[in-house]
Amino acid sequence: MTTKSTKSAQDVTVIGIDIGKDVFHIVGFDHGGQIVLRRMIKRLGLVKVFEKLPRCVVGMEACLSAHFVSRALRKLGFEPRIIPAIYVKPFRKGQKNDNNDAEAIAEAAQRPNLRVVREKTQDQLDLQACHRVRSRLVSRRTATINQIRAFLIEQGITVRRGAHSLRNSLFAILKNRADEISERMSDLIVGLYEDWLWLDERIETVSAEIKKLSQSEANCRRLMSIPGVGPMISTAMVAAIGTGEAFERGRDFGAWLGLVPKQCSTGGRTILGRITKRGNKYLRTLFVQAAHVILMRPNNWEKFSFGPWLMEASGRMHKNKLASALANKLARIAWSVLRHEKEFDCHRVELEAI
Repeated sequence: MTTKSTKSAQDVTVIGIDIGKDVFHIVGFDHGGQIVLRRMIKRLGLVKVFEKLPRCVVGMEACLSAHFVSRALRKLGFEPRIIPAIYVKPFRKGQKNDNNDAEAIAEAAQRPNLRVVREKTQDQLDLQACHRVRSRLVSRRTATINQIRAFLIEQGITVRRGAHSLRNSLFAILKNRADEISERMSDLIVGLYEDWLWLDERIETVSAEIKKLSQSEANCRRLMSIPGVGPMISTAMVAAIGTGEAFERGRDFGAWLGLVPKQCSTGGRTILGRITKRGNKYLRTLFVQAAHVILMRPNNWEKFSFGPWLMEASGRMHKNKLASALANKLARIAWSVLRHEKEFDCHRVELEAI
């Protein structure tokens, strides 16, 4: 960098970083919105380069290592902003490349009303990693079970639905149909079954670790006071949003999860459709599953503060629509419990004590 460009770089007020695997592209604007800095740096040279720059706002897309970079820059005195990629795209000009992406990020970082991603702590990232590993293992187990079923169907053998039924009948099938199933195919199926058992063991290990973490975390214990919420949902929610400070109200959290109707309103008419399914798919799925569990036990509805609403809604809604509505309500309750640090229906406990 020349002496002239170095001097101009001291006027930078906002910087956009396009994070890559090995190299970062940075673009900086001054007060007038003019580009005064454009560089490509190595990942290992990030701290060294930013130590020489004036302290300012630094924008970056929410991606792998974004939280690590954010923490590193915050220690240097910068103001990092992690921006969802969907909010950066409208600011990109011309073709998509690293420099244009960095410039678009810097443009987006200047917007005062832009919603940003909260910086995650190392504990949140560790907890999130546990859930991602477990989700991958469950997906692999499902694929293994489906492959066993597919091989059996190719031999003209069908097994009733459910992993439990397949596990109980698999070796009886291999024994009774030994004259129809070749030895090679039988060995392949037994090998897949051994993979299944190993995956079960790994899933149990990771699940036990998640359960242990949920019992040691106060926020998780409070979340588990909500009907249908257990170690999986509580830890996944804490890993995703921390204490919920990024949302002003529970309905914002429900919208972030994609549990609100998709809106296509025009001409003063409000037109609502299916749920948007935006945001965190994993956490949204867990809340919908929790809603289905509650709907399976109608005798318990009157015990909950939302019981009257649930009983009234069950008479006018399809069960799937009702599950989505209940999942949205559970999500809003969970945000309130997390944000205000109070257990669910604690006011009822106080009334009973009185």
